[in-house]
Amino acid sequence: MNLSLPAALVALLLLMPGVAGARTVYRCVQGNTVSLATAPEPGSTCTPRQIDDNAVQTPNLWGNMGVFSGTLYEREQDGTRVYSTRNLPGSRVFLKFTVATPPGEPAHEGLGKVGAPQLNRHARQFKAAAKATGVDDAWLRAIAHAESGFDAGAVSPKGAQGVMQLMPDTATEFGVADPLSAEQSINGGARYMKTLLRRYNGDRVLAAAAYNAGIGAVTRYKGVPPYAETLAYVEKVSALYVRYREAMGFRVETPAK
Repeated sequence: MNLSLPAALVALLLLMPGVAGARTVYRCVQGNTVSLATAPEPGSTCTPRQIDDNAVQTPNLWGNMGVFSGTLYEREQDGTRVYSTRNLPGSRVFLKFTVATPPGEPAHEGLGKVGAPQLNRHARQFKAAAKATGVDDAWLRAIAHAESGFDAGAVSPKGAQGVMQLMPDTATEFGVADPLSAEQSINGGARYMKTLLRRYNGDRVLAAAAYNAGIGAVTRYKGVPPYAETLAYVEKVSALYVRYREAMGFRVETPAK
């Protein structure tokens, strides 16, 4: 059978164990491919997302990938039957589906539209910070784009400052004497992001969540905190990262087969 995305995702959700009207879907990334699964996939970096059974609108966990057709597979993993849209060893076809992911400019409450990449903003500083820390240049630009729109003089109501919107304690911890200096802010933000990525084993979603809501919140909720601002922020940064990667000539994520 060949189902639409809502029907396929509903079928996927019904196959998962859940309590109190909520189930967990894992968004798994391997190389440049993305899959959805009922359990973490071997060889992939997987991020859990809680899905409310009573949600009015099914969330888009794929990203902006246009229209594509895929397959939901079933297999045995650790003695349990699991389902995934990636064809792993031992898998068998369960159903076919077609996905139409949202095109254009996704809006995020309180954060505005994602916007086009701005490769000319502080380009030398981002390149140098990426080289010094090993953090992806495109990821740093995505954070800066979401945080300040690259405004070196930006100051938030909560006291975050500069291009990378570092809080005073964080700026001090990472050696930023002048948080309104674009170069110092980008360098400090890159060093901070390096520690977050190391803490979360390279998981950009958790690193972005911690950058926005703090390490304590991510620890307390054992994942992305359910704050509207943080959820929107993670989605926005992830969307921007894809756009910056593409604008800088890198391959972007595609659905797993």
